[in-house]
Parts: sequence; C-alpha cells; structure tokens
Amino acid sequence: MTSPKINRNEDGNQAAEPAHPFYITREEEHRLRIAAETLSPALVIDQASSFDEYTRQLMVPPAVMDLKRKAEHMRLAAWEVQGIRRLLEPTPPGGEDRLLRHILKAKAEKDDSHPPYIRVACTGKGDFDDQVVRHGYVADVPEEQNIGSPVVLEIWPAQHFSPMHSHGNTTGIIYCLAGQLDVMSYEELDWDAEKRGLVTLTPGRCAWLSGSQYAVHKVYCPLDGGPAWQKDDLLNDTGDFAASFHVYLNEDETGMDEVVPGPMSRNEFEYIEEKFPHDHNWFETHSDLSWKVLRAALADEMRNLS
Repeated sequence: MTSPKINRNEDGNQAAEPAHPFYITREEEHRLRIAAETLSPALVIDQASSFDEYTRQLMVPPAVMDLKRKAEHMRLAAWEVQGIRRLLEPTPPGGEDRLLRHILKAKAEKDDSHPPYIRVACTGKGDFDDQVVRHGYVADVPEEQNIGSPVVLEIWPAQHFSPMHSHGNTTGIIYCLAGQLDVMSYEELDWDAEKRGLVTLTPGRCAWLSGSQYAVHKVYCPLDGGPAWQKDDLLNDTGDFAASFHVYLNEDETGMDEVVPGPMSRNEFEYIEEKFPHDHNWFETHSDLSWKVLRAALADEMRNLS
C-alpha cells in the first residue's frame, strides 16, 4: 500500500505540519483507517471476510448493492490501460503534448487550486471531444449534452486529487478499475469537518454514497508522482494513474424509500476550495471527454505504437 507522503524535518523526524492532501499525520492516518473498519453501514463494499464485516455490509442500501453488482465484472482492457498511460505521460523536451496530458495542462491553467483529474462521460459529450481530431485521432464526436452524465470514468494521475466535495442527494458508487485510490469520508461539507474514515480502493473494491450517508469525501491517487514531482506541483511527472467507475443516480431514479430534502442533483456538486479561505463553490458536472471519443483515441494510439 502506498501512503501519502509525510513532511519531515532535516533530522528525518516527522514534521508537525500534516501532509497533503488530507492534512493528517501518520498517526491520524492509522486511526482513521481503523475507524473506517467500524463504520456502519460499511463504507466499502467488498467480499466480506468476517461476521462483523458481513453485518456492516448488510446495512448498505439495496439500491447501492444493485449498482455494485452490475459493475463488479467491469474491467479496463490491458491495451486501454497502456493507452491511457501513454496519453498521460509527461511531454519530452521539444515534443507535443499527448491528448490526456494536454487536457491536464489546460485544466491546471484554468484552475490552479488542486491537481486536475479527468472525467470521461459514458453518455453525452466531453468539453475536449472536438480536440481529439486536432490531435490526429479519428473519432465521431457525440452531439448530446455534456453535463450530468449518470455514468462516468474518472482518471486520476498519480498524486492528483479532488477537492473535498459533496454529491448532494445523489446515490452512487465509486468502483476502482485500475491502480489505487484513497477516499476520505467527512461528516459534513466544511474545511474543518470531522473526518469519519479513510479507505483504500484497489481494483474490484467499491465505495458508495447517498444523500444521507457518505456524501462528502475527497479522492486521491497515492501512486508515485515521478522523479521530478514535488508536493505542491499541479502536474505529476509520470504516466501512472488510477481509474474509477462512478454511477450517480438522482433521488427519483433509485427507488429508495428515503428522500432527503435538498436541491442538489448530479448536474452540480458543491465543493470546498483547497486554497485559503476555503470558500464553498459549485461545480457543474461537465465531462472532459466522452468514452466513445477516448476509446477511439486509445485505439489509434496503440495502432500507431505497433
């Protein structure tokens, strides 16, 4: 398991300042991982290995379990993983940015509050779909709207992370497809909110959320950021990444009896800005690419490689 890097003094001892992106010490990390193992309902859905774990997973809403069952055989093909890694790789001196590195740079220039990640809509259009042709890839660009896709692939470059955010009144899953992700759950959407627990997702493991449970979290890819990466960098120095499959259903789509009052749907999520004074803001859920376009770009990239 790869843990978040810890700031250290010159003598090698752990510094008092907590480490990003969760701003916790190693001792706090250990405590929060233990706390996550006692949360009920279970925050992570996996193959139960004890009576207690089975009982905690039994409390997970049926609508969530149904989403997980439908996703549990999903995988990225080996060539898709290799293609994503190639499109994320740092640009060599004098070279041209590949598609995903280009998107990361464009997003970092627009928003320097946290390292960017990539949202891929499995339905609808992405903001950068039209640039795929300009990067030399062949793809039919969807014409549908590009906001509020219920099914999303998210690509997390190593050492990149999301801000703390809330998924409002949606019900959904975060299903790990590749790499490794750390997910911190919070009691509420506030910079100083109580941290409920920290879990690690590896391929096949699934975290979940609903309007009344685990709606607020932060997601982080703890893989090595590469030889030139520094803690405060907006872009890493490697093609390594994690990938997760996300499903977000609005209240009227779940069939769940419980309804939590509130206006938030999957079309927009509220988040806390990483930079002081940590204001609340809103994110319209535009995607960067559509899956149809990304897969065509991956196929072209691998054909060119061969």
